[in-house]
Amino acid sequence: MARNRLLVYFFTVLHLVIDKVLYLCLKWYWGPSKQRCPTLQRKRIIVTYSAVELARMIRTREVSCYDVITAFIDRLNEVNPLVNAVLDGPFIDALDEARRIDERLQQGAIGEAELAAKPFLGVPFTTKDSTAVKDRLHTLGIVARRTVKANNDAECVRLMKEAGAIIIATTSIPEINRWQETRNNIIGQTNNPYDIRRTVGGSSGGEGALLATCGTPIGLGTDIGGSIRMPAFYCGVYGHKPTTGIINTRGCSLRTGREPSTMVVAGPMTRYASDLLPLMKVLVGVEKSTSLRFDEPTDVRKLRYFYIAESGDIKCSAVQPPLQKAMDRVVEHFAQIAPGGVQKVTLSGTERTTNMWRYWMTQEPANFGTLLGNGKPLSPLVELAKKLTGRSEYTMASIYSLMDTLLPQEKEDLIKELTRCCDQELTELLGDDGVLFYHSTTHTAPYHYGAFVNVYNFSYWCLFNVLHVPATQVPLGLDADGLPLGIQIVASRNRDRHCLAVAEEIERVFNGRIPPFIID
Repeated sequence: MARNRLLVYFFTVLHLVIDKVLYLCLKWYWGPSKQRCPTLQRKRIIVTYSAVELARMIRTREVSCYDVITAFIDRLNEVNPLVNAVLDGPFIDALDEARRIDERLQQGAIGEAELAAKPFLGVPFTTKDSTAVKDRLHTLGIVARRTVKANNDAECVRLMKEAGAIIIATTSIPEINRWQETRNNIIGQTNNPYDIRRTVGGSSGGEGALLATCGTPIGLGTDIGGSIRMPAFYCGVYGHKPTTGIINTRGCSLRTGREPSTMVVAGPMTRYASDLLPLMKVLVGVEKSTSLRFDEPTDVRKLRYFYIAESGDIKCSAVQPPLQKAMDRVVEHFAQIAPGGVQKVTLSGTERTTNMWRYWMTQEPANFGTLLGNGKPLSPLVELAKKLTGRSEYTMASIYSLMDTLLPQEKEDLIKELTRCCDQELTELLGDDGVLFYHSTTHTAPYHYGAFVNVYNFSYWCLFNVLHVPATQVPLGLDADGLPLGIQIVASRNRDRHCLAVAEEIERVFNGRIPPFIID
């Protein structure tokens, strides 16, 4: 026991030293400039409105759909030179669709039934490049596919269009969605609008950047190890990773939607917590909305609450004090409104989260090396040699991920047992009415390339992919460097409504989303 404590202490001190040296080195490398996104002109204030509010205003003709789409396209064009988030678009033909909607509304040709079936009529949205949009680029971030266009819409895109929303752009991703930063050799690196020296995360990083800068009111992401929640955290917006399987993933990263076992989910990203539930209703469909009880109100005062202070994974950095304080604020609020207070707990296996995720990634139906090679398996050593001699068409992040296949594999029996125990403990702990508060990660948005050293800090997100439970990322203001803080809200499988209700309560109380621009 004493030896274990000594080992933990050694790694804690080692991480503190590494983190400090890394911070100073990257701060020197990227220089003193802290450029933020352009000022928003007050005449364009409509781009700050929620998706639900925009839909209401278009329906009631308080604003034309054409003006809404124009405002977002203009804002997108204004911020994209800074954040470099758009891979394809803006789609100017979205304006033609907007005109047709305005004409039909003016003529009274859209009845109540159609309006009910199209809750986001005329509202713009974007999606990451790896989620197929018919006749638009579908590159997966690799040079070999830079001219490839999708033949059909992904199911989640189809549902959004069916709900009346208008696609205006697709956004950048890391190659095959496999990295903690959004960088590829097609358009380069996506920058954080709070500080362009810093990462937006991955893999839905383009969506996070556009949402934060008001280039879109709705983003569609996917998440296999934090790919919705990481960019949402770093960019100060909301993101929901649904219970595995409740949203069809057909067309997401070449998925069929019929995969028998996967950690991948599709889900919404927004600037307002109140937009998440209406979007989830669209993305799961009417039948599942009923079974998931999305129309039933949730009284957050009657839920039971728990929190975990740290994962215990010695491969991770320590959680920074500003993030601990953000957790404390949330715990204090819910301790006041919930009769049972908020209980501090631990879960078996969280200290081995990265091991569990690494094993379960090997059980995914798609092979990263084959996807990266556009159908042709790649040799890690050959690609490394090409990279070192300047002949590779891939980023170092992809080479890094390829090299992982050469390392010793996880012990299957051990990992399966760890996963089973962790899953059972969490299920018994939360039951039908429990909510867990969990840190998003250990640091606010790091400098670009920092993930090559602190590779395991994403484990706070990937735990819930391993366990297939819903998790919502919510913003909680900014730290002293002006970077977003946040927390995750976790519930039992198919209790997504509890995550979303608690997110709305946190939004109401803390109003934690602070934009990276000023309004003039």
